[in-house]
Amino acid sequence: MSAPSIPRSRTMVDADRLETLVGRIFESFGMPAEDARSTARGLVAADLRGHESHGVSNYLDVYYQPGLESGLINPRPQPRILHETETTARWDGDGGIGFVVAEMAMRDAIERARRHGVGFAAVANSRHYGMAQLYSRMAVDHGMIGISMTNGGALAVPFGGADPRLGTNPISVAVPCGEEPPFVLDMATTAAAMGKVLNAHRDGASIPTEWALGTSGVPTSDPQDAMDAARLLPLGSSATGGAHKGYGLAVVVEILSGVLSGTGFGQMLGPDNLGHFLGAIRVDAFIPLAGFTAMMDALVRELRATPPAQGSSGVLVAGDPEHIAEADRRANGVPLHPRVVEMLRGYAERLEVPFDLVR
Repeated sequence: MSAPSIPRSRTMVDADRLETLVGRIFESFGMPAEDARSTARGLVAADLRGHESHGVSNYLDVYYQPGLESGLINPRPQPRILHETETTARWDGDGGIGFVVAEMAMRDAIERARRHGVGFAAVANSRHYGMAQLYSRMAVDHGMIGISMTNGGALAVPFGGADPRLGTNPISVAVPCGEEPPFVLDMATTAAAMGKVLNAHRDGASIPTEWALGTSGVPTSDPQDAMDAARLLPLGSSATGGAHKGYGLAVVVEILSGVLSGTGFGQMLGPDNLGHFLGAIRVDAFIPLAGFTAMMDALVRELRATPPAQGSSGVLVAGDPEHIAEADRRANGVPLHPRVVEMLRGYAERLEVPFDLVR
């Protein structure tokens, strides 16, 4: 398995230096140093693992900066538990950036699972939390299965509808293996995340017509038209493609993240009030961990050994592309669009810190 190809227009930057600079930027927005580092770590992790749609490129200067500076995002939140049992907690995120709030709630869910076998958190009044797998993967190091999902404003049309009612509503499940890398599913319940549309727009590229409706109400290949309309299609895109399944999954995420947390759903939310659902399941509460991880190794190896279809390079399992990308990018650098590099250079100049990203 090889790393995915990278457009020639990209500039390769050092991941550790990128994380340091982004952390300083968030501190300049008024965030405590530890929270700023946690947020920077989450954004750069997305770039390292090939999820540029949720990395440094798309949200730093168009969402996080204005949100933090206007007060829509609380730079110094004090998340608190509103209600709890031995295995569950409902949180108020105090309007904080989702990286900080979700990490705190997931740590609590893991501790509940350590004590009682399972732990779950429903989080209200949070903000964008980046890449969903950041939180599901936290459980893996503890011999647990991790679950992470979030709702997020009205960006997606329900199956058969013309107007947006749901978010991209991602789902991530991370599972420990033995000798193999963890199984890490991380998927939007739309055909594509809005961040991928933003990336295509930055590159001057078209998008597949299966991704979104345009302002005229028909599928579009123009990313600007898709951004203006904000009408992403559910996973499956069409009746023949099984769009009702993606729509159904999106509603499940809306229920667990929005209704169960008390946050709300769809058009009630706006872009600045989100709910999350997080969970941890301790494997050895069901089966000895060593036997489980050995069987997981066998499962992923059997899947990869499937004879490839004509024209296919072979079968991967969830987490493989990210594992490959991270190994390559830690060695060779994180690819950033030149406009993103210049944006970061501008921040470094304003903060009067060295700009030493480019490898």
